[in-house]
Amino acid sequence: MKKILLLLLLMSGTAWAQKEMPNVTIQSVNNKSLNVKNDFSEKDKLYIFSFWATWCVPCINELDAINEHYADWSKELNMEVVAISIDDARTQKRVKPLLNGKKWPYTVLLDANQDVKRALGIANVPYTIVVKNKKVVYIHNGYSQGGEIELYNKLKEL
Repeated sequence: MKKILLLLLLMSGTAWAQKEMPNVTIQSVNNKSLNVKNDFSEKDKLYIFSFWATWCVPCINELDAINEHYADWSKELNMEVVAISIDDARTQKRVKPLLNGKKWPYTVLLDANQDVKRALGIANVPYTIVVKNKKVVYIHNGYSQGGEIELYNKLKEL
């Protein structure tokens, strides 16, 4: 009986443990190697990792909507958006032209082999993960108009 209770306690502890970003290094659009766990770990800063693709209209709509408020949010909150493209070898050539047209202020990373996506078990995009002090504190999948306000309200709570 004691073994069963101990096992249940151990299992419940891991179920409630906060997940961290994986220790994976990928390239930025500027060809710089960045580790998604270690290079985005400033104390008490909120990192919004937005997984997207050039072929995903809701993804682009979400990043555009966040961009409309980004300057104000950045002044109010200690935050940074990191847009991680999951475009593969076939569609990756569309990333830079899209970014040139958008002029997003975000750090943009290329998860061409989908190492980060796979490590986090992400099934589809848009997928948003908020990290604070190396711990995942919020996850949201999908986007509909106004979803950026829900994200902002959540960020203010953190």
